Amino acid sequence: MVAQKGKDLLLKIDGDGLGNYVTVAGLRSRRIAFNSETVDVTCSGSVGRWRELLAGSGVQRASVGGSGIFKDQASDANVRARFFAGEIMNWQVIVPDFGTIEGPFQITSLEYAGNHDAEVTFEMSLESAGALSFTVA
Repeated sequence: MVAQKGKDLLLKIDGDGLGNYVTVAGLRSRRIAFNSETVDVTCSGSVGRWRELLAGSGVQRASVGGSGIFKDQASDANVRARFFAGEIMNWQVIVPDFGTIEGPFQITSLEYAGNHDAEVTFEMSLESAGALSFTVA
């Protein structure tokens, strides 16, 4: 993958539950992480006492985070309402020249900050809450 502009990674929410995704904020920094827990099946018969893992098992999850400024008051209100309701919504993470990750996420962290001489900024984290799909770009 060739170097890309960070601003091209988009975070979108299914605003109406019908698959109509809208960008929620002007993110200045973003990150996505995929994790998979392992299931250790090592036993006394394991060759050379090397650890053995059970393929295709364990819990998989994705974490998405970002910080920046909301594009408007409606976006701020939308995300804030979803957070306080504890809702699980479908989100899209679009990584240019890589693909789109789509599925249910819950907002697990929402923080606001601001300096006296600058705009209000936010930082938020999402955790996957079900099966995700990946579509190659």
